[in-house]
Amino acid sequence: MPTIARTHAAASWRDWPSRSDNVSLMNIIGIDTGGTFTDFVVYDGTSVRVHKTLSTPDAPERAIAAGLAALAIDKHELTVVHGSTVATNAMLEGAGARTVFITNRGFSDTLTIGRQARERLYDLTPPVPVPPVPPDLCLQTGGRLGADGQTLEPLSSQDIAELQKAVAQLKPQAIAISLLFAFMDDRFEREIAAAFSGDVFVTCSSDVLPEYREYERGIATWLNATTGPVMSGYLHRLSQQLKPAALSVMQSSAVTCDPEFAASHAVNLLLSGPAGGLLGARHVAREAAAERILTFDMGGTSTDVALVDGEIRLTPDGRIGRYPVGVPMVDIHTIGAGGGSIARVDAGGLLHVGPKSAGAVPGPACYGAGGTLATVTDANLVLGRIPTHVRLGGHMALRKEAAVAVIGNLARAMGDIPLQDAAQGVVDIANDHMQQALRVISVERGIDPRDFTLVSFGGAGGLHVCALAQALSMRRALVPAHAGVLSALGMVVGQPGRRLSKTIRRPLGDVSALAIESLLSDIAQPAVADLQREGYAKSDMICRNTLDLCYQGQSFALNISWDGSDVAEQFHGEHELRYGHRLDYPVELVNLRVAVDVVRAPVQLPPASVAKHPAAGESRFPLLFRSQLAQAEKISGPAVICDDIATTFVDAGWCCALDDAGNLILELR
Repeated sequence: MPTIARTHAAASWRDWPSRSDNVSLMNIIGIDTGGTFTDFVVYDGTSVRVHKTLSTPDAPERAIAAGLAALAIDKHELTVVHGSTVATNAMLEGAGARTVFITNRGFSDTLTIGRQARERLYDLTPPVPVPPVPPDLCLQTGGRLGADGQTLEPLSSQDIAELQKAVAQLKPQAIAISLLFAFMDDRFEREIAAAFSGDVFVTCSSDVLPEYREYERGIATWLNATTGPVMSGYLHRLSQQLKPAALSVMQSSAVTCDPEFAASHAVNLLLSGPAGGLLGARHVAREAAAERILTFDMGGTSTDVALVDGEIRLTPDGRIGRYPVGVPMVDIHTIGAGGGSIARVDAGGLLHVGPKSAGAVPGPACYGAGGTLATVTDANLVLGRIPTHVRLGGHMALRKEAAVAVIGNLARAMGDIPLQDAAQGVVDIANDHMQQALRVISVERGIDPRDFTLVSFGGAGGLHVCALAQALSMRRALVPAHAGVLSALGMVVGQPGRRLSKTIRRPLGDVSALAIESLLSDIAQPAVADLQREGYAKSDMICRNTLDLCYQGQSFALNISWDGSDVAEQFHGEHELRYGHRLDYPVELVNLRVAVDVVRAPVQLPPASVAKHPAAGESRFPLLFRSQLAQAEKISGPAVICDDIATTFVDAGWCCALDDAGNLILELR
């Protein structure tokens, strides 16, 4: 019996087109659903087309259908790679499935107690947070293991019968099973899972996150269970809508999977869109000979920043909202600052920007969709950094008079200051928020950002790139040719793969290299089998193995590449580099990690082709379209560079030039 039982919504997986049916086809479309816009990148093997449409958060597939219709896409012989926010939104908005949490006797409050860490250290009367799972939905049973893997309490047939009776009364949509030390032996979890099938979505901790730390493993299992039915239903509707096209889904670990795996592992999709953005940024940066980059993805609702030094870095310590996630995900820092971030003045006259956003509906006032509050986009329009005649996303007309009105209201609330000063204040505060975020993933980790290139993307990123680079003393920035849809482009260049792990927790000296190789091989087998089922040949797969090591007694580990050599010495060196010292303590092997990737010929994107535009319209600064720039021609700021889906503001003291791929390379003079 499999660890995860599908819901009825997913019962027809085998009827859906699989990625394997169309692996060799060149027609690929990347679709990234964001909080404000849904982005499309179509690649037919020789050319690239892009499109943006407003998202429909209540039913994301509606925006996808509208975009495909606008692009007149033939769904035959087409592969769709999708980055979705459905699981993320379900979790953040408390709209997940009604979930029962099953654990061992005496541990039903594991998720409620958590780590007993207070968000505000000096608040003596903090608000009591709502528990992830209400107490009446937490069930206790037998099947308890000890830390040595020995059975302390068996799982009886009476235990199973009592669980079945309780679940029948509670009528949940999903069940999360997380037993003590199940990462060592999952037979009791499997036995419980086998007792439930049909209408209820069942997920086990040993399948989601077979690692130690009960709270983190339990939360990951609950997240997977509560978002699973939502994601399963959405992917089923989307796949039916896309027929006969094949569908793949981007995971938080920046590799793709088929919809069946995605639906049963929804917790692996919480950073699906941002992962695509990192893939796209790394792809275009490598083409521009920039291996060391800071990425800055500013959308309508939020901003994601990350550091890429050659390879995309994953972390097992990611968080969504107030919850740890545990599963490997791209190492991204997110803040609530975007083009739609709302500006307001508090009772003391202090200006604030974000984290609340105008979203897609009604959006900024300048969208003309009913927005009445000032946003960062409105401020940029008032400052002349977005030309009034440019159509957002290539088709949405902007209304400057609406932006002037809401920024004017803000200016009066700030003491009747000049309109331009109010708009500049909004932009400056937004820049400060984003600058601090960039420092978190660079300076605060001991990394000098001056050695990196700032890669800016997202619909609003190019408007702020120069100010942020200069604030970090960076002298070079890159705005990709398809900056406004780079996350969708990342979907196009993504590769299939899996990321697996398992806790061992033994002294490193007690485990031979041969034993480690054997354990790693066992972990990799399910991933290889999954990818073969999707239609990929084992000969096209590569495995990269790493170990989580720590000094005996430490709580946190460092991830070290495993090549069969002396990893202890590698660990000592990495520890000294990270923390400034090494210890004469025994080294402990905590987790084994395996990355299995399908290696295919990389997608070779052609140089960007931008439609010709007349340089006309109202703007405070010299206005050019990318199509008017000759390669290597240097443009000095201040200036505004436009294309169909994004605008770049070249600040005073900066110059920019177009490279062979159509990317803007900005340098501080």
